Amino acid sequence: MNIILTGDRPTGKLHIGHYVGSLRERVNLQNKGDYQDMFIMIADSQALTDNSGNPQKVRDNVMEVMLDYLSVGLDPQKVTFFIQSGVSALPELTAYYMNLVTLPRVLRNPTVKSEVKLRGFDNDKGIPVGFANYPISQAADITAFKANIVPVGEDQLPMIEQAREIVRSFNSTYSEVLVEPKELLPENKNCYRLPGTDGQAKMSKSLGNCIYLSDDSETLKKKVMSMYTDKDHIKIEDPGKIEGNTVFTYLDAFCKDEHFQKYLNEYNNLDELKSHYQKGGLGDVKVKKFLLAILEEELEPIRQRRKYYEARIEEVYNYLKNGTNKANEYANKTLNEVKMAMGINYFNDDNFIKEQINKYN
Repeated sequence: MNIILTGDRPTGKLHIGHYVGSLRERVNLQNKGDYQDMFIMIADSQALTDNSGNPQKVRDNVMEVMLDYLSVGLDPQKVTFFIQSGVSALPELTAYYMNLVTLPRVLRNPTVKSEVKLRGFDNDKGIPVGFANYPISQAADITAFKANIVPVGEDQLPMIEQAREIVRSFNSTYSEVLVEPKELLPENKNCYRLPGTDGQAKMSKSLGNCIYLSDDSETLKKKVMSMYTDKDHIKIEDPGKIEGNTVFTYLDAFCKDEHFQKYLNEYNNLDELKSHYQKGGLGDVKVKKFLLAILEEELEPIRQRRKYYEARIEEVYNYLKNGTNKANEYANKTLNEVKMAMGINYFNDDNFIKEQINKYN
């Protein structure tokens, strides 16, 4: 049976990029039930690697992320939620894995390179060691639970590949203890990386171009109606471009044929809508209103579930606390196996003292 591990950094509320990129797939996996265990991590330790000057930001967003998890339909009776910093085996595993990876290899990781540039570490700031170490600590997160399935966005693929390299290196150096993970991407390729509302390549909290899962209807409307489309599509009769048009990218990620029957019945499907837009005669406002109706339908149940759990914060806290306790038990078991394979389990190995007695007598 599969073991699933995935998670998010608590640096802000989760947005619809997270939703189509991974959260929606997690709910599908949960509902299929084809797994032994499913662990969902709030990666606060990793978030501190580039927020060390603002730890309150991380602390404040732990519960926000947990509420987002519950609001999208993840069920604490079916999955285990935990806080990364609450699992003591993870940094210890990271320390052991560091000996299996060179510094140039870590810094060559495409995800690390892009994030270093995004945060300005390659300019005036130096790269924090903890941040550069991100691929190794992520490998520790995955392997601690022997996860073979990791739902991720496309930008995380280099991290999964590096985790596999670490697993192979450990298993060949010591013994076959660790399990190689496999990434799970959304079936819809348009969901791999949703652009920001401003047309930027990535929806990012730091860029302020997100639609959050918790946005109310009025906020959602303002964001959708101000979305980037085609700068050359000035008049309704002008032909419009689909490529790079954020509204149509979002429609690719969210739209289904049945939405046309509900909200825009003069078209049968998205291809017909695109064709009309490209020929000219279709205004941006009409397309945006259609997208707004679809997103409103998707987000309203999420908002309602969030309100339910916001009124039960202590209950939510206990889900996280109990899940972290379970995660500790699971990860400690793997840690013990790792230390045994490495031969550093001195006080849990009767052979060690026997070897020393024979050596000195």
